[in-house]
Amino acid sequence: MGLQWMVLGCVVAAEAALAVIAMLPSPKLVKSRIISLVSLILRPLAGVIPFAAFQLLDIYWKNEHRMMCTSGTCTASERDRYEKTIYKAQRNAFLAASACFLYWAIWSICKLNKRVQSLEEVEKKLKDQ
Repeated sequence: MGLQWMVLGCVVAAEAALAVIAMLPSPKLVKSRIISLVSLILRPLAGVIPFAAFQLLDIYWKNEHRMMCTSGTCTASERDRYEKTIYKAQRNAFLAASACFLYWAIWSICKLNKRVQSLEEVEKKLKDQ
């Protein structure tokens, strides 16, 4: 179980690095090449969306079928184990949601930069006429 969360954590770290790289101020030529590289990386990275969605569904299912430890019959170790699973589920849900959000943010950054480049080209053509 821990391997899938480790993989998702590495993907989130890679997405965060891509977002930082895509937002760094740089000259136009370097910026266009960085954006094209990030766009190429985004295509295979799209597989993280269904993976994260599946992980969120798994968290939801486990939450619905988890044994509750709210009565006075639970021992201290059972209560601790219950609280630990709740915290882990919250952490994993945040990780999966951040993977989806970061993918969307990088996609939006690339789309915006490509749109700006195309508008600059149109403006240059209009000035040349």
